[in-house]
Amino acid sequence: MAGSDRKKRMLTADETALWAHVTNHIQPLAKRALPKPLESEAALAAQTQSKEPSAPKIAAPYVAQKNEIVQRNKNELPPLAPLERRLKQRLSRGSHPLDAMIDLHGMRQTEAHEALRRFIYAAQRQGASVVLVVTGKGASGVQDQGSGEERGVLRRTVPHWLRMPDLRPCVIGFEPAAQHHGGTGALYVRIRRATRSEAP
Repeated sequence: MAGSDRKKRMLTADETALWAHVTNHIQPLAKRALPKPLESEAALAAQTQSKEPSAPKIAAPYVAQKNEIVQRNKNELPPLAPLERRLKQRLSRGSHPLDAMIDLHGMRQTEAHEALRRFIYAAQRQGASVVLVVTGKGASGVQDQGSGEERGVLRRTVPHWLRMPDLRPCVIGFEPAAQHHGGTGALYVRIRRATRSEAP
């Protein structure tokens, strides 16, 4: 072809000088930052996982200090529990001895309450297991000639006293006694083993 056969024309001396003069006044454009090469899929996956919120940490179980446990035990009242069936059967048959007994029958309420407290505290100090508290059966609405108070009031109030905070650390539980020990007019009281913190 004619175009391919044409020889390239060389620049003349004047054209070369003119080109040099023009290019001296041209400033190169600022270089653009080249795009970063694509990261590998593994690197992208690792980066994505690092941005995901981490799973919440599970706190270690709280362990109370020794002095805190002692303080908590002092503030919490131990629950009452019924006498075990075998123990109650042995008491009814007379095969399990009673460690102590108190008869509150005929006392005024204030006198009986104080006597009961002293008796329960002493029984715990002496290591008693089961004691008998006699309240008397009485009859509701009938005045006791000796004390001037309603008969049968101790039978109703003594269980209430045994549930009160001052005696609960000493008492495990209580139930009406067998007939030969007074029946509904007496109570079997199970005494809790004494500890240093529970000693009155």
